[in-house]
Amino acid sequence: MIRLIRSYHNNNTFFKESKLEYSKNAQVYNSAIIVNPEVSYQTHIGFGGAFTEASAITLSQANEKQKQEILDAYYGEKGNKYCLGRTVIHSCDFSEKTRYYLSNDSLDISKFDMSEDDKYIIPMIKMAKKRNPSIWLMSSIWTPLPIMKTNKDPYYGGKLIPKFDELYTEYFIKYFKGMKDRGINISATSIQNEPEAVQVWESCFYDYKDEMRLAKKLSKKIKENQLDVKLIIWDHNRDRVFERSHGILKEIPEQIWGVGYHWYGPEDSKNLTMVHDLYPNHHILFTEGCVEYTNTAENSSGNNSDLWKNAEWYARNIIKDSNNYSEGFIDWNLLLNEKGGPNHVGNFCESPIMYDRLKKQIIYNPSYYFIGHFSRYIQSGAKRIDIKITEQNGVYTTAYRNPNNEIVIIILNQGHIKNESIHVRNNVINLSLPPRSISTLIISE
Repeated sequence: MIRLIRSYHNNNTFFKESKLEYSKNAQVYNSAIIVNPEVSYQTHIGFGGAFTEASAITLSQANEKQKQEILDAYYGEKGNKYCLGRTVIHSCDFSEKTRYYLSNDSLDISKFDMSEDDKYIIPMIKMAKKRNPSIWLMSSIWTPLPIMKTNKDPYYGGKLIPKFDELYTEYFIKYFKGMKDRGINISATSIQNEPEAVQVWESCFYDYKDEMRLAKKLSKKIKENQLDVKLIIWDHNRDRVFERSHGILKEIPEQIWGVGYHWYGPEDSKNLTMVHDLYPNHHILFTEGCVEYTNTAENSSGNNSDLWKNAEWYARNIIKDSNNYSEGFIDWNLLLNEKGGPNHVGNFCESPIMYDRLKKQIIYNPSYYFIGHFSRYIQSGAKRIDIKITEQNGVYTTAYRNPNNEIVIIILNQGHIKNESIHVRNNVINLSLPPRSISTLIISE
C-alpha cells in the first residue's frame, strides 16, 4: 500500500491524502528519484520545540479548550507527535524579564529558587507530558549571573570568570534536581546557548577552551551527583559547527554526548557531515531555529505567500540537515502571541502555532503543517536511507525506514509543477508534484 499526503500552496491545502499504486514503467520524461532501503545512515530521535517562558505565558492566556487543542496539536497522537523539547535555565530574550534562581548580590546557593518557573513553564511541560510521558528534554542557559561575568552584565556577551566555575556548575545541578523534584527529567544540557554571539539580550561568550573547561567541570559534577544528564556542545550556527566540535571532541570525546546546532546564517548543512565523518559516535541535533521578524523573516508583511516561504524554509532545512546526519529537530518557541512575543527586548519571531489574544484565536501557520509532514510519519528509531535525485532547482528530498519497515519519502517542491519517477527496489511510482508543495509518501511492504 502507498499513501500520499500532500500540502500545496494553491487554496492553502494541507494534509490531503490519497492512495497510489506502483506503475509498470517509469515515464520517459520524468526526473528520477532512486531510493535504496538497503543502505542506511543515522537513527532518528524525533521532533519537538522549546518550552520558553513566552510560550508558556501565551498558553496561559488561552481558554482551557484552546490550551488542550494547542498541546494536542504538538504532542498528541493525532497531531505532530512531538517527543522532544528544550527548556531555558532562568531567562532568555523570550522571557518577561531577565531573572535568575539566585540573588546576584549574595550568590547563596542554598537559596536557589525556581518558583518563577512554577507559574507558567512547569504547568505547560506537565500538560505536554500527559500526552507523551517520555518527552526527551534538553536544557540551555543564556548567561551566568552578572557578578560571575567579566562585564558584570547579563547582556552583551562578556565571559564567565573561572573562579566562579564551581558555583556555576552547582547552579546547573540545582536546576536538574529542581526539575526532577517537579517530576520532569532533563536528559541533556548544552554548556551555553550560542557561545559566539554577543547579543543585546542574555548572552555570554565562550571560545572552545572556555567551553571545554566548563564541560569538564560540569561532567564531573553530574557524575558526583549521580545524574544522567548528557552534555551538548556548541548550540550555535552551522557555519562554524565543525571548528568548535573538532576543538572540543578531539580533547574530551568521552565527556560529550553530542553537538547541537542552529540554522541562523548560511545553510551550511554539509558541515554536519564533516562533524559526523570525524566523530561518528557523537550525536548531531538541531536545537534551535525560527523565523525572525527583525532579521530574516519573509513574512513581515504577513501575507500568505510569505508565510508559505517560511514553511518551505523549515522543510528545506530539515531535509538538507537530515541528509547530513542530523538526528532530530527541536524548533524554537512552541507558541507565541500575535506580535511574535512576549520578548523583553522586542526580538519578535514567528512560531508554527500562534495565539491572537485580541481575537482569542489559535493561528496555525503553514510551517506547522510542513513540520508535520516529517514528524507525523518518521518514527523515533527510524533509519535514514539512501535516496538520490536528478539535479533540479527547488526540489529537495529525504527518506527513512521506520521500525515497522514502512518507507517514508518526503519531497519538497519550491517551484513549478514537476514530474518524478520514484524507483524503490524494482518498483516505480510515477508522481506529479504540484507547484509550491510538500509531499510525504508512506510505503508499507
